[in-house]
Amino acid sequence: MKKITFIRPLLFTGISLLVLNSCTLLSAAGLNDKGLSNKEASEEIVSTTANSEVNVDHSAWDKLLKKHVNSDGLVDYKGFQADRTALDSYITMLSNHQPSDKWSVQEQLAYYINTYNANTVKLILENYPVKSIKDIKGAWTKDMVKIGNVQISLGGIENSILRKMNEPRIHFAINCASISCPKLMNEAYTAAKINEQLDKATKQFINSDKNDLSENSPKVSSIFDWYKKDFRDSDQTVIDYINKFAETKISDTATLNYKDYNWNLNEQK
Repeated sequence: MKKITFIRPLLFTGISLLVLNSCTLLSAAGLNDKGLSNKEASEEIVSTTANSEVNVDHSAWDKLLKKHVNSDGLVDYKGFQADRTALDSYITMLSNHQPSDKWSVQEQLAYYINTYNANTVKLILENYPVKSIKDIKGAWTKDMVKIGNVQISLGGIENSILRKMNEPRIHFAINCASISCPKLMNEAYTAAKINEQLDKATKQFINSDKNDLSENSPKVSSIFDWYKKDFRDSDQTVIDYINKFAETKISDTATLNYKDYNWNLNEQK
């Protein structure tokens, strides 16, 4: 996989102009990995647990997801509230396992994706009932996630860790608790299945109603606009990336238009 260029703040007349979008709210809080280990995927990921000193057990999270998330990725937050002790116990376990360079890239990817998703659910529960995650002050910029002795924001995990790991499929694995986000999978990510899980999440999102794919008039998720630099390189356009997973192929000469983002809570009715 080609080297991905990470978005940096733009400088203008001495003032840092931060690249702001509604989903990640890139800020100083989202541009600091706090010294946490994050390995770059230098080639295509192969699912394995054999190359890591540590294999984290995500079965508790897997059980909660299977119980409270349906096949459409909609979440039973009231059910999660009833299982809050189990959720908090899992998040505490994650906090006690700070990734190191002795972990494999597969193990780190599964850990950070699950950490992001579990803490996003926790954030919603702490503010429930809420119509949208955007109604929560500092949702992506507040250092609310504890990893070892480090406090980091959801934006920090996404922008300073996961996006730097050179694996664009993470954009379809992390969930921001909103209707237009890639769905929350009802299974935990694991190093043993990470490549297949990331492929599944990406294919499901690209071929879902979150995008209106056509050869000449495609209208796609704003994710492909906000993170365009993550999906393209010298040999690949955003359309090329989408076409790798799309059932309906987009013409190389087509212009991408972007759908409005629905920030309503991804809650089961």
